[in-house]
Amino acid sequence: MKHTRFSGNLVIVGFGSIGQGVLPLILRHIDLDPARVAVVTAEDRGREVAERYGVRFIVEPLTRDNYRHVLLPLLNDGDFLLNLSVDVSSVALIEVAQERGALYLDTCIEPWAGGYTDPSLTPSQRSNYALRESALALRARYTGGPTAVLTHGANPGLVSHFVKEALLHIARDTGAQSNMPSSRAGWAELARRLEVKVIHIAERDTQVAAMPKRVGEFVNTWSIDGFVGEGCQPAELGWGTHERHFPEDGRAHDFGGGAAIYLQRPGAGTRVRTWTPLEGPFHGFLVTHNESISIADYYTVANGHGTEYRPTVHYAYHPCDDAVLSLHELAGKSWQMQSEKRLMMDEIASGIDELGVLLMGHARGAYWYGSRLSIEQARELVPYNNATSLQVTVAVLAGMVWAIENPRAGLVEPDELDHVRCLQICNPYLGDVVGVYSDWTPLAGRGLLFPENVDPACPWQFKNFRVL
Repeated sequence: MKHTRFSGNLVIVGFGSIGQGVLPLILRHIDLDPARVAVVTAEDRGREVAERYGVRFIVEPLTRDNYRHVLLPLLNDGDFLLNLSVDVSSVALIEVAQERGALYLDTCIEPWAGGYTDPSLTPSQRSNYALRESALALRARYTGGPTAVLTHGANPGLVSHFVKEALLHIARDTGAQSNMPSSRAGWAELARRLEVKVIHIAERDTQVAAMPKRVGEFVNTWSIDGFVGEGCQPAELGWGTHERHFPEDGRAHDFGGGAAIYLQRPGAGTRVRTWTPLEGPFHGFLVTHNESISIADYYTVANGHGTEYRPTVHYAYHPCDDAVLSLHELAGKSWQMQSEKRLMMDEIASGIDELGVLLMGHARGAYWYGSRLSIEQARELVPYNNATSLQVTVAVLAGMVWAIENPRAGLVEPDELDHVRCLQICNPYLGDVVGVYSDWTPLAGRGLLFPENVDPACPWQFKNFRVL
């Protein structure tokens, strides 16, 4: 990939694992003097990385009261605000970027600190659905303004491009279509014609550290605060038109576009059946993610009487084994965070992150398309990354490049970006990118030891995913 020219300044808010991991990629692929990069972060972690690359390092936690005072002097017309923080309102930062004429990218829609677990808010108000609606509400005000790319990490972000590529492969292999759709309506119609019922973002992380998890410690391969925050939100999923059985604890939102529902339980306490090529069948956590809503929304086909077609979409995530133990301990403590946190990086001894999308219900049954990236490959490709973080950081790079090349697109979601261009940037850093067909369904192997209430005529029903 050649260097992308960029003449502005770059302000990075947040400098945890993703911030530190993306900096070498940015300086490798974007023509940018390190002296024009400033990091604004809440803690001293990462200072040595910033100093190694010669970028300015500012320790200043952003709050409702000071964020404008801190950021406005750093941003001017044509600059870039890269938001990789937690506990800082994405909507507030988008507004600052638009006001200053700066480009913008984040990897998720964050609330201010405490917003994920505020007991004064209803589960609907604490959902990713609500956060997404709050960001999309800015579109009308900033139509044609500086490009703001929302939620463009690995997932949400990269997986939206995987979905498009997977649809093209299925269309090719079934003889359904040979040309690429040129509009949102065209992509949605392709998914409908292929009869895709369900899309899982199916991920299995097998990275293992030489040092096992200790009691009272939360261990993970990426942002612990970010994972726990989204895990404590209600489980959410895009709700498909083929569904005949509404979950007993499911609820619809009374505002917004209506593409998703939520369950009256935390995502980190909800498991669903899914499948990836290397792991085979497994239980993943139904953790809320923006792509579960945006993908379902993007592929909706409406007619004059309502919604004609929409797939069911949700995340199905099996993190590294130490993170599963950490979640088990967290749930047992009534979702109160452990006193110690450890981000796995240098101590990882082996393993891969198998991240992709599983499209089911079409003529070929099921098709998984995605990335298999090992820790060895990640370390060889980019410093300060593991397999999980590199899938995120290269997607951040791709979103930044797209924004620089398309600077007046206003607010956009990953599904609206050019997936060919984004994958061109990402693929060299994703290890083995593969597509695999399967005859697996969520009913496979069910009821062997105990009778279950399933609907064998409809293997794609969410009811039959057996939420536990």
